Formats: sequence, structure tokens, C-alpha cells
Amino acid sequence: MPATSALSTAFALTAFFLCRSFMSVIAKSNEGYDLDSKAPIRVGVKKRAKTCDKKTVTGDRLSVHYSGTLYKDGKEFDSSITRGEPFNFRVGNQEVIEGWDKGLLHMCIGEKRKLTIPSDLAYGDTGSPPDIHPGATLVFEIELLDILEPSGEDDDMDLDYYEKSHFTEF
Repeated sequence: MPATSALSTAFALTAFFLCRSFMSVIAKSNEGYDLDSKAPIRVGVKKRAKTCDKKTVTGDRLSVHYSGTLYKDGKEFDSSITRGEPFNFRVGNQEVIEGWDKGLLHMCIGEKRKLTIPSDLAYGDTGSPPDIHPGATLVFEIELLDILEPSGEDDDMDLDYYEKSHFTEF
């Protein structure tokens, strides 16, 4: 029995280290290059919401926390978390890159997504120097904090609370 147990343990350890090495290679396989500019957006759900009363639709005003990194080398170029302030925008209204407008639809409050966005759905062949090189594939981890205004409920365009209360009354 002990010889079989030792053999099983040795086999299990060998399998573990082989899998770990393989996963390390896969995790680093994107180092040094970007996806083809015409590649489709990749949307991964990192955390599902416990409940979902409403999913995001085009025209909703969203509040999110995000971090953005370069696919090529993992370098962070922007983060609302680092700034300590959520980012608010209207989805589907071309206020953000096209990859966000597409990748954040049908999302629930509390959900976290990972978007891998090819350059054609981000900053294209021009990039956004100095942090984002031309043709860059971008990776965003985004958490939907709130749907501030559902689509169709904001007749005053994109005015914030202060602007609405101070500049729309006559």
C-alpha cells in the first residue's frame, strides 16, 4: 500500500506542476503583441450580480469603477479606482470607446466584467499617446456600480444634478 500511495502522490505532484507550468505559458502568451485590429471584442464575466432587477441598455447613464491595461504588456494606463472616483457616462452614446459601448450592454449592477478590446473598437491606428500606442489592444476590468438614469428619463441631455438645479430654472 505505501508504494502505491507514494506513486500516486508523485503522479499528482507531477501533474500539478505540469498544469501550473502550462497555465503560466498560457497566461503570458499575449506578451509582446496585440490582437488583430479586426478581432471581435472578448467579454468575460468575472463576478455575477446576486440579483438583477434591470440590465443596462443603450442610453442608460452608468456609474462604473474600472482599470485599463495594455494587452501587450499588462501596463496599467488608467484607473478610476486609483483616482478614487467612479466614472459616469451614457452607454451607447459615443461618450466612450466603442468597445465599452458594446461590452457593457445587458450588465447588472454589481457585475464585474473583463473586456479585451481590439484597436478598431478602441483608439485605432492613432492610439492615445503617450500611454496607448497605435494599434493597441486594451483590457478593462469594469464593475457596474449603478444605473444613474435609465434611458429615456433624462430630458435635459447630459446635465448633472448641479447643472439641472441651477441652470434649467427660469
